[in-house]
Amino acid sequence: MKTFDLTVIITSFHSRDKIFSCIESIEKSIKIIVIENSNDEKLKEEIHSKYQNVKCILSKKNLGYGAGNNLGLSKVETSYALILNPDVILNNDAVNKFFLSINNLGDFGIIAPISQNEKYNNFNINEDKEIKEVDNVKGFAMFLNMKNLKQINFFDDNFFLYFEEIDLCRRLKKNNSKIFIDPTIKVSHLGGSSHNSEIEKPMELSRNWHWMWSTFYFHKKHYGYLTAIIKILPKLSSSFIKFIIFLITFQKYKSEIYKHRLSGIINSVLLKKSWYRPKL
Repeated sequence: MKTFDLTVIITSFHSRDKIFSCIESIEKSIKIIVIENSNDEKLKEEIHSKYQNVKCILSKKNLGYGAGNNLGLSKVETSYALILNPDVILNNDAVNKFFLSINNLGDFGIIAPISQNEKYNNFNINEDKEIKEVDNVKGFAMFLNMKNLKQINFFDDNFFLYFEEIDLCRRLKKNNSKIFIDPTIKVSHLGGSSHNSEIEKPMELSRNWHWMWSTFYFHKKHYGYLTAIIKILPKLSSSFIKFIIFLITFQKYKSEIYKHRLSGIINSVLLKKSWYRPKL
C-alpha cells in the first residue's frame, strides 16, 4: 500500500447520502479529516466505525465552507492537502497523478483536476493533456501546497458560501504562488448536491442569500466599496422586481428566493457579517 504525504479534507453539511461514496474513492492509506457542520453524532460514529483512516470532527455550529475547511486544514500535518466536496468521487489514479504533477511543476499553490461531468474552463476532457496555469479554479477539488497556503492564512472565514475559492486563488497569486489545472486528473463531481435531498428547499434559500452576500463582499474586498455597489446594482434591481412580480402572482417559493437574494445584498451593502444559516 503506497503512502502519500497527503491529508484529504471533506467539509460536509447533512451530506450522508454522498459522503460515503466520496470516502470510498480515496485510498485507505490516506488520512481523511471530515468536518461535519451539522453536528451529527450518529454520522460521526458511523464514519469512525467504518474507516480507520478517517477522523470526523463536529464543528458544533455551521461554519460554512471556508471556515470549515480552515478547521480541517489547521489539523493537517502533511505537506499537501486535498480539499473535496462530499459529492466528488476520485478516479482510481487521481492521487497518483497529483503527485506526478508536483514532479513536473515544482512550486505551486493549487493544482485542480477537471470533472468528467461538466465543462471546465474550455478544456476538452478527452483530448487536452497539458497542465495549464489559470487565475482561479472551482472549489470542488483542490490539491493544496500547505507551505504556500499557510503564508496567506488559508481561506477568508468571512465567506460562508461562494467566492471563497476565488478569493483564495487571488490571494495566492498576489503572493506569487501559481494555480494550475491538470486535465489528465479527472474526478466525478455531481455539483450542487452535496447535501441530502430532503433539505433542498432551505438549502436553495441559503444559496441565494449567500450568493448575493458573497458577490458584494468579494468585489468590495478586492476592488473597493463603490465598484462593488456598481457591480451589485443590476442584481439588486432585478431581485426587487422579481420579488414583487412573484409576490403579487402568489408564487410563494419564487418570491421567497428573491426575498432572500434581496436580504443577502442589503446585509452585505450595510457591511453586516454573513449571518444567515439554513433553517433546519
